[in-house]
Amino acid sequence: MLPEIIKIRRHLHMHPELSFQEKKTSAWLCTKLDELRIPYTNGWAGSGIVAEIKSNLSDHVIALRADMDALPIQEANDVEYASLNNGIMHACGHDVHMASLLGAAMILNKIKSELPYSIRMIFQPGEEKLPGGASMMIKDGVLQNPEPMCIVGQHVFPSLETGKVGVRPELYMASADEIYITVSGKGGHGAMPHECTDTVLSASQMIVSLQQIISRRNNPSIPSVLSFGKFNTVGGATNVIPDKVLIEGTFRTLNETWRSEAHELIAEVAKNTCKAYGADVDVNIMKGYPCLINDSKLTSKIRKSMVQYLGAENVVDLPIRLTSEDFAFYSQVIPACFYRLGTGNMKKGITSPVHTPTFDIDESALEIGMGLMAWIAVSQ
Repeated sequence: MLPEIIKIRRHLHMHPELSFQEKKTSAWLCTKLDELRIPYTNGWAGSGIVAEIKSNLSDHVIALRADMDALPIQEANDVEYASLNNGIMHACGHDVHMASLLGAAMILNKIKSELPYSIRMIFQPGEEKLPGGASMMIKDGVLQNPEPMCIVGQHVFPSLETGKVGVRPELYMASADEIYITVSGKGGHGAMPHECTDTVLSASQMIVSLQQIISRRNNPSIPSVLSFGKFNTVGGATNVIPDKVLIEGTFRTLNETWRSEAHELIAEVAKNTCKAYGADVDVNIMKGYPCLINDSKLTSKIRKSMVQYLGAENVVDLPIRLTSEDFAFYSQVIPACFYRLGTGNMKKGITSPVHTPTFDIDESALEIGMGLMAWIAVSQ
């Protein structure tokens, strides 16, 4: 099956679509499910698909999930399957996730008369964009009628060599919130700052002050990060102080109580710092994905399944990380396990991280991607 799954992955890679715009991707996946005669419903959260292979032996259900959306990145890889959509790329491996889940579906469909429970396959839109397709599909009832015993998801991991997988029980990935700040005041001539409000200076000092929240107000035992990626003026020039400065950033942590406290502190420090410089400030914090928690009991069983499938030497224990995933929403509702699929190959020079224009995978990883997911589904 590997050659067929490679073709599927390459087709998906060549035709990426942005978050909540995955209409053609969804339609194409539906044709594949039709070919397999696997029943499904579509239109979940706009373009999501839920397929199910029924078991005659049990009423219980296990859910498997793959995300569908791509990123607004121009691909730089010189390969025959490079993206055909200008400025859009599967730079986070969601093409691999869909292909692996479809491959697992093919395997499970061949043995459906022996399945110990039904398998629900979730092709989810919008992982890369708030509010997150997972939260929307949950609201639409994807975890109901009946509620699955658990849900499993996998994600590419280019820093891990192909042939290996990684997993971590309990707290694994951080919450993620988006921060939008507008600093405003009366602009003016750069040679006469005393006659206006220096919004650039105010905003700059505010960013420096906000970093003290992490270094001095946070318990050092709680991993947290506050980063700002955009700092733009509305107007302004070499000799013109602008009326407004627009700032965007992200706050991430692994503690939900501290998360709420930090939101209040961010607003408080921003307001008081800008006030000291005579500027006004508006702070908008969009609460994003929660912390991702892998259920201990389920993850322990899945790790044993991984060892059975790949050998103990090919299963690694992962550290916590401050990246985020909307799979976390599922983990807040039912037992969940999110693991990593090694897709790197140093000898072949396949080492670029996700979210970069040169990201790619060792396609032999797809064999494990689909096979392990199918094995996990029937061995719990």
